[in-house]
Amino acid sequence: MSRPGQDEKRYDRRDTTLKFVNRPDDLDPIPADEGDDGLRAEMSCGHAVTPQSLTAWCRSLLDQGQYKFKCPALKDGTLQQCGALWSYQEVRLLAVLTAAEMQHFEENIARLAATEYCDFKTCPGCKSFIEREDLTNLCVKCLVCAADKKTQIQFCWQCLKPWKGPAPRSDCCSNDGCINHDLELLRTCKTTSFPEVQGVDACPSIRACPTCGHKVEHDKTGCKNIICPRCQVEFGFVCLKLTPECLETSSYYIPCSDGVAPRQTSIPVWHRN
Repeated sequence: MSRPGQDEKRYDRRDTTLKFVNRPDDLDPIPADEGDDGLRAEMSCGHAVTPQSLTAWCRSLLDQGQYKFKCPALKDGTLQQCGALWSYQEVRLLAVLTAAEMQHFEENIARLAATEYCDFKTCPGCKSFIEREDLTNLCVKCLVCAADKKTQIQFCWQCLKPWKGPAPRSDCCSNDGCINHDLELLRTCKTTSFPEVQGVDACPSIRACPTCGHKVEHDKTGCKNIICPRCQVEFGFVCLKLTPECLETSSYYIPCSDGVAPRQTSIPVWHRN
């Protein structure tokens, strides 16, 4: 199975840098059409792929905000995912990415990596990218503006207006309308239910990850726990505990002893190691 426009992507039988295998594609559960002579190549983890299936899987990860490509195939004879980490260089080669696809992948990888490791915005004055070092302080100084205008320039990281009021502050500045829209979303989002989890029928539909503060939404299928696409830490969407603590008094399909955690009134700050 392939996406429209990908039918022309094929491996070159003469490519000695690839290991070709005569077995089904481990990423695509639908058998190939009769008479299909498409080659399968072996990834570093040992699973077989085609250019189409590898491209589709990795693109789906990018669409979910994940830039680290992990193998979803099952380990032989088990129901456990392989989970091996593939480098972008390996994916680019075995997915036979086109120039347009490489541009799409590389732009999104760079954007997602920057979001994970840096907290940056565009200065409303000079339009330079500014990184916020103190994640608990909304009052930010632009060094570029200061150098150009020979004066200290401060703006609010939240509303992007010139700073007004006392500093430092972590909630808002004194400008009218300076509110944390993420907190407003957590406060006003609808509730949701989990059909496969016992006794959960009024849980906020959006949560802030307890580790990094990234907003996440559960798709309401499967168990109550979720892996944050930003920090890759698993936690209980219902109780907001990290999974090991959550499972001390529950299972994946039964709420833990604390039940449904109330709506969050603050967003955790990610303390990267």
